[in-house]
Amino acid sequence: MVTATLTPDALARISTIGPYFAVATGPRPEAEGFRPLTDLYEDPDTLEDCVGAVSGQLGIDQRRVAASTLHLGTASRLWSIALACAALTGRVPDLAPDRLWWRLPASGPLDLWLPDLREVDQEPLPALLRTVAVQNLAPWADAVRRVSRVSPHTLRGNAASALIGAHRVLLARAPAPILPAVPLVRALLDRPPLAGTGTYHVGPAGPLAFRRRSCCLYYRVPGAATCGDCVLNPKEKTA
Repeated sequence: MVTATLTPDALARISTIGPYFAVATGPRPEAEGFRPLTDLYEDPDTLEDCVGAVSGQLGIDQRRVAASTLHLGTASRLWSIALACAALTGRVPDLAPDRLWWRLPASGPLDLWLPDLREVDQEPLPALLRTVAVQNLAPWADAVRRVSRVSPHTLRGNAASALIGAHRVLLARAPAPILPAVPLVRALLDRPPLAGTGTYHVGPAGPLAFRRRSCCLYYRVPGAATCGDCVLNPKEKTA
């Protein structure tokens, strides 16, 4: 497999793909307020405060909706960074929650900072499973369930939907990867913890078409609608 070096410069280029792909590296960013992701996963008071802040940003008083939205956005951040690194360099960064720091901005997804860039010493597929699904999404889902009534079914669907969204943006904005993203995404969707979260269709070209078996609840935000992959959307008629 052809690979490129995963360097701070490579991560900076990946960060330009879009806000969900952005991660600071090196010395502490000028603005303060960053904390390790372990605080978000292990301290219920920290997560409660974060969910409350997201609820205020969304203009709703439904904590389940805010918690699910925060969960989905954070899963999207993790998948976007890791998948883009795998596709564009052939390497996956170590995003262990004691090494990756977060901060909640005034709007949008979490700001992320990786002080020390290090690779997972595995091939891309097992590396993605390890550093995103095992090290992050498993404790992240446990934490969200502890402070809200969001179901495990919904949270697993959020994780799959986040991966689908990441690969769609990646294919649109970085069309010439070292490692094709679609086979990686298919393999991830076919393995636990994402297996069974939805159905996907492989077309002749372009991103996967996906329909999840759950709803992220975002449609309950004032002015919002259901997402494109939502189970609540009418099924397409076939001839």
